[in-house]
Amino acid sequence: MDERQALSAFGALSQETRLRLLRLLVIAGPEGIAAGALAERVDVSASNVSFHLKELERAGLVAARRDSRSIVYTAEYQALTGLIRFLMEDCCSGRPEICSPALDPACCVQDEDRVDA
Repeated sequence: MDERQALSAFGALSQETRLRLLRLLVIAGPEGIAAGALAERVDVSASNVSFHLKELERAGLVAARRDSRSIVYTAEYQALTGLIRFLMEDCCSGRPEICSPALDPACCVQDEDRVDA
């Protein structure tokens, strides 16, 4: 990921609803969630969710696919990994032991292990 892509991703994530949507999509996994269900879960209108999802899609952080009459959105895990790598690529002047806590797997934690639980 280059700096321009990272700025686009961070810009998209700098809004509360978009951040919440992306986190829900990450939790949902590769199956994704329909736009209508996302609107219900974040308690905003369908048109509002559609606007925010388009911004996330434009930044490359989510993908959309049609499933009969619904549009299902999924997180773009490769883009999210690229964003994390962009942040950490020059970590600690070549001293990986300093950065290793930040790089330890943060995914797939149990609810009781979550920092924000």
